[in-house]
Amino acid sequence: MSADDEVVAGAKRGDPEAWRALYRDHAGRLLVWLGTRPTSDAAVGADDLAAEAWLTAADRIASFHGTSSEFAGWLFGIARKLGANTHRRGLRRRTHPADVGALEGLPSVAGPEPAYVAQDRVTRLLATLPAREREVVACREVVGLDVETTAAALGVSAVSVRVAHHRGLRRLAAQLESSERSPAR
Repeated sequence: MSADDEVVAGAKRGDPEAWRALYRDHAGRLLVWLGTRPTSDAAVGADDLAAEAWLTAADRIASFHGTSSEFAGWLFGIARKLGANTHRRGLRRRTHPADVGALEGLPSVAGPEPAYVAQDRVTRLLATLPAREREVVACREVVGLDVETTAAALGVSAVSVRVAHHRGLRRLAAQLESSERSPAR
């Protein structure tokens, strides 16, 4: 294991500046990554899982040893496990999103639709991949994690990350190529 760097050591001491640095470095990527993962519990979104992951990390920081960049793999691993627990709990509860018909008649508000359309397309494309490839491609391409951090986050070897990344990108390229050849409906 690596020795703690200054930021991690500061976080262990409870230094708010160290926690701000860790949060600035990893919070956005964590939220984006969690947004690419499926959930069975409509009541729990990516924001909630990210918040719970940060709370768990703060609670267990004393057991972590490494640099602030290695912290990302540890934090993503916590979030992955929390997400899996939420997914299982949602399947047991059989929760579903609210009926869209119940929302008719409410006033509409202009919003960032183009960004949501793009995000929805990425999410739909990732959903077509097998689970391991989806997770790896989301970590590497959507969030920008390196191979080692992705391996730590997903609890797999670096070789598995490289193989799943290659296969996932190959599948996505084939899908995009076939969708470009087929006429739009």
